[in-house]
Amino acid sequence: MECTVSWLGPEGPSGMSFVAETGSGHVLAMDGAPDGGGRNLAPRPMETVLAGTGGCTAYDVVLILKRGRHDVRGCKVVLKAERATSDPKVFTAIHFHFVVTGKALKPEIVERAVALSHEKYCSATAMLAKTSAISTSFEIAEV
Repeated sequence: MECTVSWLGPEGPSGMSFVAETGSGHVLAMDGAPDGGGRNLAPRPMETVLAGTGGCTAYDVVLILKRGRHDVRGCKVVLKAERATSDPKVFTAIHFHFVVTGKALKPEIVERAVALSHEKYCSATAMLAKTSAISTSFEIAEV
């Protein structure tokens, strides 16, 4: 896996704007907070870490449910994270709340999919668990 991150420099839209070009050919913009020299024009780098973790685990949950031939129609995960107060300001706690939509989804099946993602498959969660207390919850929305 590869990624190239380039500072847009002083001529960019903000003094702290960056563009990441991923190995899969996609582009992601990042910017800093105004108090750090940015203009709030894009997500902060640590927000992209949190978003990537949410995407990683949601992907797992959907895939696990689909492979089990369960009628999953939607999956949303709301992440709430706390960070250390001093540098490096690592994540110290992250809560993942899943809202899984489908037909006749059983709570024990969704709970197992979430647990498998966090305990076995989600590499992003595994990395962040080195510094963060990870907790999860879920709800099922019937369609």
